[in-house]
Amino acid sequence: MKDLFGKALLDFQNGNYTEDIITSTSISDEDELPIPYLFRNYKEMPKLEQKALQLTKGKTLDVGCGAGGHSLYLQEKGIDVKAIDISDGAIEVVKKRGVLNTEVKDILDETETFDTILLLMNGTGIFQEASQVSKYLTHLRGLLNPNGQILIDSSDIKYMYEDEEDGGFWIDTNAEYYGELDYFLSYKEEEEDAMKWLYLDFENLKMTCESVGLSCKLVLEGEHFDYLARITKK
Repeated sequence: MKDLFGKALLDFQNGNYTEDIITSTSISDEDELPIPYLFRNYKEMPKLEQKALQLTKGKTLDVGCGAGGHSLYLQEKGIDVKAIDISDGAIEVVKKRGVLNTEVKDILDETETFDTILLLMNGTGIFQEASQVSKYLTHLRGLLNPNGQILIDSSDIKYMYEDEEDGGFWIDTNAEYYGELDYFLSYKEEEEDAMKWLYLDFENLKMTCESVGLSCKLVLEGEHFDYLARITKK
């Protein structure tokens, strides 16, 4: 990984912002990801993120913290929060912004336990593939304190396969789950290594949670096929 995402965050943090990140997927064309959006405050966040932060309690783990907006908000509210990301650049930015407890770490390497685990901005993305969801959920289950919770958001992207003429869907039933995408990112004319990224519909998330001894409830639906879910031990 070249950590172009981290480089972009560092450029913005250090006052060297000149252009945005370009993203695309295996089913979508190139699109700009405005770097200032990654530094948004609570009032600028989508309702799903605001709701997740409202529900956050106790010792908290912010997974894939990015520029650290969620962690900063929680820390200012007096919540004990740990921010982790696999991006060295992101963690450097988060430290510069004042988050006290940070670490470059993959969630599968985390061993502490928490009252709340946050996976936001399509939190199911880190699962990468549908076949790995149960592995990740089982690990997350082991990181929960008694009465702990996982707050996670994602989207059902089935709509992206819809045929506008007849309203049908062109999903290949012989292929892998339709929410499994190849994700591409470039910054300042440099291309990042392709990544696997998973968008998971709520019913599949709920079903997999139940298979590993977790309960999953729908908290809030967004305006565009997105949702926030709360996962707890049974």
